[in-house]
Parts: sequence; C-alpha cells; structure tokens
Amino acid sequence: METSEFVIGQRWVSHSDTALGLGIVTDISGRRVTLGFPAADEERTYAIDNAPLSRIVYQLGEEIETYDGERYIVRAVEDLHGVLMYHADDGENLQQISEVKLAGSVNFSAPHQRLFAGQFDRNGAFRLRVSTLQHLDRLRASPAQGLIGARTQHLPHQLYIAHEVARRHAPRVLLADEVGLGKTIEAGLILHYQLHTGRARRAMIVVPDSLIHQWLVEMLRRFNLRFSIVDQSRYDDIKAQEDDVDALVNHIFGDDDSVNPFEADQLVLCSLDFLVQSEQARDHALAAGWDLMVVDEAHHLAWSPEQASPEYQVVESLSEASKGLLLLTATPEQVGVASHFARLRLLDPARFHSLDAFREEEQQYEVINKVVRRLLETPDHIDPEDKAALAGWLGDELEELLARDGAHQAVIDALLDRHGTGRVLFRNTRAAIQGFPERQPLPDPLPCPALYDDCRYGDVGLAPEQNVPEEQWLAEDPRVAWLEKKLASLRPAKVVVICARADTAMALEHYLQLRAGIRSAAFHEHLSLLERDRAAAYFADSEQGAQALICSEIGSEGRNFQFAHHLVLFDLPANADLLEQRIGRLDRIGQTEAIRIHIPYLQGTSQEVQYRWFQEGLNAFAESCAVGVAVHDQVGDEWQKALDGDDAALEPMLVSSAEETARLKTLLHNGRDALIELNSCRRDEAEALIASIEQEESSAQVRDYMVQAFDILGVDIEDHSEHADVLKPGEQYQAGHVAELPEDGLTVTWEREQALQREDMAFMSWEHPMVTGVMDSVTSSGLGKAALANLSVKALPPGTLLLEALFAVHCPAPESLQLTRYLPVSPLRVVVDVNGRDLSNALPHDRLNELCSNIRRRTAQAIVPKIRAEVETMVDHVERLAEPHLAQLQAQALAQVEAGFVPEVRRLEALQRVNPAIRSEEIDYLRGQLDAAREAVGHASLALEGIRVIVTS
Repeated sequence: METSEFVIGQRWVSHSDTALGLGIVTDISGRRVTLGFPAADEERTYAIDNAPLSRIVYQLGEEIETYDGERYIVRAVEDLHGVLMYHADDGENLQQISEVKLAGSVNFSAPHQRLFAGQFDRNGAFRLRVSTLQHLDRLRASPAQGLIGARTQHLPHQLYIAHEVARRHAPRVLLADEVGLGKTIEAGLILHYQLHTGRARRAMIVVPDSLIHQWLVEMLRRFNLRFSIVDQSRYDDIKAQEDDVDALVNHIFGDDDSVNPFEADQLVLCSLDFLVQSEQARDHALAAGWDLMVVDEAHHLAWSPEQASPEYQVVESLSEASKGLLLLTATPEQVGVASHFARLRLLDPARFHSLDAFREEEQQYEVINKVVRRLLETPDHIDPEDKAALAGWLGDELEELLARDGAHQAVIDALLDRHGTGRVLFRNTRAAIQGFPERQPLPDPLPCPALYDDCRYGDVGLAPEQNVPEEQWLAEDPRVAWLEKKLASLRPAKVVVICARADTAMALEHYLQLRAGIRSAAFHEHLSLLERDRAAAYFADSEQGAQALICSEIGSEGRNFQFAHHLVLFDLPANADLLEQRIGRLDRIGQTEAIRIHIPYLQGTSQEVQYRWFQEGLNAFAESCAVGVAVHDQVGDEWQKALDGDDAALEPMLVSSAEETARLKTLLHNGRDALIELNSCRRDEAEALIASIEQEESSAQVRDYMVQAFDILGVDIEDHSEHADVLKPGEQYQAGHVAELPEDGLTVTWEREQALQREDMAFMSWEHPMVTGVMDSVTSSGLGKAALANLSVKALPPGTLLLEALFAVHCPAPESLQLTRYLPVSPLRVVVDVNGRDLSNALPHDRLNELCSNIRRRTAQAIVPKIRAEVETMVDHVERLAEPHLAQLQAQALAQVEAGFVPEVRRLEALQRVNPAIRSEEIDYLRGQLDAAREAVGHASLALEGIRVIVTS
C-alpha cells in the first residue's frame, strides 16, 4: 500500500535520518510540508518535491504500538481520505487505531520479514552493514569526532580552541588570534564539529564584501561545507521568478516558500555591507533564525556608549536571533577598551552590561596576570603576598590545590577557570605559538619609464599599467623584464607573483608563457573554481608543474602556497592588511624556509612612497603588522598627500608612522593577558587530541571500508597514483547511496599530506560527505538487513541451518544529546542453530566471512519458503539470547551519561559563583540534557538490525 500525497495526520519517516523516529504531518503550506517527530522532540520542514521521506504503512501481521505504550497486531488496514485506520488486536479484542495515535518510535520491517518477502541481499551487503555499525560505534565514541578530515595542518592551538568551543551548547566566543594563526580555520573547525554532531543545523557567516569568495572557498575546500551566497543578485533572481505568471499567482495566494532566500539553505554566506544596505535582506536574515553565526573582521564594528554604527547595530540584532555567535578579530584591544567591550557585549549583554564595570574588572585581571606570570617564572616557590592574593581568589580550595602534584599548574588552571574573560575570549600570539619563518624583504628600485609620466602619483600610481595599452607596458615597464630575469635566476624554485588586478596577471602570464618560455599559471577572479583548482594543482606539481603562479589580489585570499619560498610583489596594495594577506599565503606555521619577498618598485612614484611607508613606517615586510590600519587612521591625511606627490609630507609622515607603530605595539604587548593566552592553548590536551585525529586519518580502514562499499554500490575505482584513486559511476551504480560523485568521476586522495598539497583532489576521511553519506545510507536503508549464504564445512552435515543475527541498541532521541557516545551502535552479534545453541564464540564473524559464499538468487528464492518455519524459530532463539544484554548495556550507558554530564554541571555551578561569564542558560541546558539522556536511555531497546541465514552443503 503506497501513497505519495501528504495529508495531515499521516505518518512518515525520514530515510536520511531514521533516528528521528516516526514523524506525523502537522502542516502543509504551499510547496512545503512540516512533520513533528515526537520521539526526538523535533520538527522539520521539507520541500514537497524532494522530501527525503518514506510513507510508513504497516502490513498484516506486523506489530504496532500506540503513544500510550499499548501493542497490537495488524489484522486489516483501511484508508480514510489518506489517513490509515488499522484494525488490530491485543490478543483479545479487535480495536480500530488511527495512525495518528501511533507511538513516535518506528518499527521497520523486520529483517526476517524482508527475507521472506524476497528482499534479501548478497553476503557483501551484510558484511558492509556489520562493518558500518562497528565503525560508527568507534567514531562516535572518539574524542576526534567532528574534527576528522579537515584539509588543514594539525596545529595544537587551532585544534584546542576548536574542541574547547565546539563542545559547548550554542557557543558565544571571540576568536582573536594574531594574523596568520588561522582564525578562519578555527571557525571552520567549530562549524564542522557543530554541524557534524547535530549541535547546529543552520549557520550564517557574515563578512566584509571583499572576503565573500575567500570564505566560500575555505569552507568548501577545507571542510566540505557548501555555503550559499545571499546577495542582491539572489534577490534579483527571485524577483524575476515572481514576475513569471505562475509564481505571481502563487505569491498572491500566499505561497512564500521562495520569498526569503535565507530560509532556502541551511548554510548561508552574506556580506555585512549588503545587510546594512538592504532592509529587506536584514529583515529576512532576522526572521530565518540561526543556530550559529560567524562574523569576521569584527574590529570594524564601531561602538561607543553614545552611538553604535549601522554595522554594529545589524550584527547586534542578528546576534540576538542566533543561539551561538563567533566573532573573529586579530585586534581585540588595539583600538581601545571601549571597542573591546563592545564586542564582548555582543556575545553576552547580560554579563557585559556596563563599560565602567568592565574597566574596573580589567584592573583586577592585570593583578591576576602578574601573579600568574610569577607562578610561571618560579614554579617551586610562591611569594607570601601572592599566596594571600590567591587565598582571596580561590578560598579554601587553595590548600587542596597546593597539596597536589604539579601544584602550581593546578592553581593556574583554577584561576583560568574562575577569572578573566577566558570563557568568551581566545587569543594566541605569534610570540606564544612560535614556529613562523623569517621574512626577508628584497627591494629592487627601478627607473620609472616615460610612458607613466601622466600616472606616477595618487592611487593610480600604485598600478600605472592599467592606464596604458597592454602591448606598450609589457614592452617598456622595467618590472616585466626584471620579472623574467628574476624567474630565470631562481629556477627551479617555485615563485608566487601577486599583483592587484586580474588584467595585469593575465597579461604577465601570457607574456611569460609565450615570449619568455617560462612555465607559469594564472590565478584570478575571472576563472571558475575548477580552473583555479587546476592552476593551483599545476603550480603545486613538483616535477612537471609551473614555476610561477601569477595571481591577482584574489591570490592572497583563501589559498595556501607555503611550499613556495619566494614571493614577488609586482605592485603594492594601498591597504596594510592586504599586504599582510599577500605575505600570509607563504608566511604560515610549518613554512620550512625563510620567505624572500621581492619588491620591484618604480622610483619617483606612488610605489616608492608606499614601499617606504610599509618598510620604514610600519616595518610590515619583515614582521607581521597588526597595527597597520590603526596607524593609517592616525596619519591618513599626510599619507594621501605623500602618495599624491607632496615630497614635503613624506618624511614627517614616515616619522609619525614609525612612532605610532611603536606606541601601538607597546600597548599591545603590555596589554597581553597571560590568563587568556594560557587558556587559549593547553598543549598537552591538544597533542592528545591530535594523536586521536591522526590515528583515524592515517589508518587504512577508511579506504578498505569504502572499497567494500563501492563494490556493493557500483562505483568503479581506477588507480591514479600513490595514495590516490579515481572514482567513477559503474554499470551497477546506485546513486541514492553515494552522494558527491559527479558523472565524470572524482579524483580522491586517502592521505592527508597529499591532500594539503593537491587541492584538486578530494580528501577522503571518515567525515567526508561521501563517506558519511554511505554510512548513513546503509544504516537507514534495508541494505544488508537480510542475506542468505552457503557454508561448506565437514563438521556440519549438509542442510544444517545457522542464523547470524545483529542487534543494535535503538534509542530515539534528539541528535544533540549525542547518546551514541554512551550507547553502543556496534552490533550485538548472536549465532544460533535451530536448537537454540549459542555458537557466537565458536563461529566469529570474520571466520564466517571467509567460509561463506553466495547462493544464486534463483536458488535462494526457492530455498527461502522451505526454511521459513526454522528461521522464525531461530529468530525467537536469538531474541531470547540477546534480551539479557539490554539491561547491562543500559546500565553502562547510564553510568557514562552520569560521568559525562554531572561533573560538568557541578563545575559550572561552582564557577558561576565567582565568574559571571558562566551563563545560566548553559547550565540549564546541561541539566536538561542530563535529564533527557537519562530518560532516553531508560527507553532504549534492542532492535534486530540484520540477519544472515547460513545453509550448509
């Protein structure tokens, strides 16, 4: 009995997320349908055209359960205007039970019923089901869960922050690492963890317009997160659709499903400029609601007690509509305490409600910092005055802490927990992290040719070639000949060349290829993402690849070329932050050599002014410069005069810039918060986490598993190179089980180092969407639930029947509870014969796999009806043998739940008494999670997940 029309009251199940249990249609509006899932206490809305839902219709003889716990056997099914009425009995009386009254848990067709109906698979599918459940059990209990497979280096400070923040309910924090330490990566890791574990479903990233592409690329290439951009062109497309007659009619009659583009996708990327300019977009973004919002470049959000900028007001209103909030800035305090407080009040306005109170509080932080620094400097001694101060902060707990091994560290850890902004602010500095390469500026002043006489100065002088015909400047600009000679002298070293404009990059690349015979590739915004990938891969190839990559400004965004050690700045940007972004493509942790920064500039032009400002005013070539924008704010007028050719303004501007740079750097150093830096990277915890991640990533298990799955699902594997394969749909390809596989195939690598070098290859890990998609598909479908096999052994007479059964603990609960960390999903395995003898230990699963072979389908179909009675008897036997294990599994799970939640609740309650940064909402959430977990574990049951009937011959 099948139906595809939705009617309120019908019961459906999500075949993409079976853990939700049995859903009930609660609303149908236009092209959308809403289902409630009582067992998981969740509600979902789907587009009717492509809803991943299956109608649940119980068949005659199947057991159903009502919401009040009564169980019945179905005797007849009646369709009443789309809603089913079951005629069922409880062993005595026949009842009429509407499907509306069914329990939220769902009883899928039992494996043995699938067998009897002829819906059985070959041996391989059953083995795949077993291995899927085993891998899921291990992965869900791993501390590495949510952090596996990111195309990033395993840097302790990044992974520590990601793990610490991502585990929180609706985290609201400020990520304030210095430039080059990877705030974007930290935010991406947090997003990936929260989305992978179900703690967040809807996320929005808000960034300056110039960074939209960088974030889009970073999230996709590094974390396999596909964000949709919402901008004016998206609204223009909607308007064009609404102008269509049908769309207009639907709109008149209230079909609004296409009106709010922020509701169309779960992951949205939008520019702050657009939200400020468009009231409609702002209202739509607010109405959509978010689990997690990320705001980059948060130091540009201007605020004072008297007035807030439009940008700040937009983010403030959105932050109130989002459960979680990540603010990113490399300059948390350089523009003043008020600005720093303004960002903190976005995170928690109840905690940071008064600027004056915050100033007083910061003075206490300084005292605590001094004590912490002395503790670090003298680990074997505590000054009496410091001990008295510690007693005031830690009370009676101090003596207990001092009695421990590693007492100083215990005291520092307690201070980290109880004082300061460590809960909401994470900041790592280059000085604390170390490991950065030396930067060597190598200027080359060149004479300015006559063709630039009319465009030497002003902003246009920074890239004068844009005002001259291409052929002319390629022939006469001395930087072109200089570049050709420089590349020849550096051969075969890889060189990244960056210039401001795509036209310049294309002209240079064409010139080098055709006239100079130098292998080069262009990389600019006019190329598609695929073309950029190919260019980057060509450059990364160490044997036959390009020597030079010629980039427009976009080359300083979103890509990592740290395998190169030479950078040519063909021109200089107007903005100090852009210069840092350019150098930052090579200046990364893990860079193995000093970075040579080649700077060919034209004398007597804006380029010389800009070179001297960066070099003498900011020292921005040799050192990372976090204060460039702030310095420019102070000397902007004089800088513009010098750029416009006012020689008298240049020297005073350079002196003022150097003085302001030194002043701001001193403020930053003196303002360093030792508590924050200590709390932002606990190296021992980070190293243990990295070891767990690398254990999962370096294992060959993921490839072995996917090769097994591809054999069943019809995906062909062709060898590409060491650690790399090409995946292509085969003749028996089952598209419904394999996501992310293009028709023309996909090149993948199974090795992380290769993935870091070759961004054109997909990095296959346990958390790649293709792998998680296959695993979800196996567990939520009937694949491998029933199988028939032949076994030929001398010890057993021909015709002997054995049953290998798999049971899994079934516990419908919200995914955010993460109960799978406590309840095993690894199958409980029982093997019996028709007499009920338990042969599980005598016949291990792997041994049976070696001995069993497939039975021809036609033969199997003839066998099944003849052995039905024996199979039903053996199913009764395995259920009897499995049942006693449930109580033990529940007890173990409950103990783990208590151990996981109770200490954290008590810790946060204690902390809240001394540190108001601990939100009551967070504690209440954990208490609610604990109660819900206890209840869910109490209602857990054993579900028969699969059977393999074995016939001896």
